[in-house]
Amino acid sequence: MTRQPIPLFVNPAAGRGRAGRRLAGIVERLASRGIATKVHASASQGDIERAVGELPAGSRALVAGGDGSIHEAVNGIMQGGRDVAMGVIPTGTGNDFAKSAGIPRDWPAACDALAAKLLDDAAPQNVDLGRMNDRWFANGAGIGLDAKVTRIARSYRLPVGDLVYLIAILDAMREDIATPRMTISGDAEWSGPVTLVSLGNGPWIGGLFHIAPMADNRDGLLEMLIAAPVTRRRILSLVPKLIRGRHLDEPEITHASIRNLTLVAEAPVESHLDGEVQPPASRFEFEIVPGALKLL
Repeated sequence: MTRQPIPLFVNPAAGRGRAGRRLAGIVERLASRGIATKVHASASQGDIERAVGELPAGSRALVAGGDGSIHEAVNGIMQGGRDVAMGVIPTGTGNDFAKSAGIPRDWPAACDALAAKLLDDAAPQNVDLGRMNDRWFANGAGIGLDAKVTRIARSYRLPVGDLVYLIAILDAMREDIATPRMTISGDAEWSGPVTLVSLGNGPWIGGLFHIAPMADNRDGLLEMLIAAPVTRRRILSLVPKLIRGRHLDEPEITHASIRNLTLVAEAPVESHLDGEVQPPASRFEFEIVPGALKLL
């Protein structure tokens, strides 16, 4: 058994309550493999970020949750300038970061793999992080329709797993799907309205959508995809291609690998980071920071 308990951060509401229901099993599974933990359960949004940000340099932290919990932990580490290595046990809805990082999505298998690394004192892997303005993201960022879909999906309390995002797309199309005129500069250029702009550090968003098949969170690049303005009917025809990662050759899609990017919108627009909806803004500065996160 590890001599000092390792902090285990969990949002009990993650995965529509799956994280809370699995917490006792996670603690027991890790303990049975020699890993003592001290549970820090989140009571409200921002709790994990604040708690992780208070860890001393050189700490290890475990996160049991989904992409939102990982987002908070990453921002706690980076905003506080902490040298903290993070381990992930996926218990969310989409678990996009876990898929990108090669972490088993089956939580018992993830516990076993993590325990083996901790007991062997294995060196953490370094993975890239993205930054939008003053916030960090581990998996991806989006502006426009995908941010709107994310906002709608998070309002549901339906136990439908990844299908929640498909339902949210249908709801989103009841609203205006166009965005204000945008100007993009830096490693790529664009001028005009869009349906969405996606910046991928990992290949998936929303659990189902293989939006950036070429993305690799260890290559020092973000994969930018722009979808030009399209009709609602065209969105429906593109969804199956987005799920299979077969959309890159479609005429409405523009792709570029970037390190730095500035996006300016004529009016404030919605955005998301790792599925966490951000306040509307009109200026966005993006960059990739290679190897910024130590991943257990």
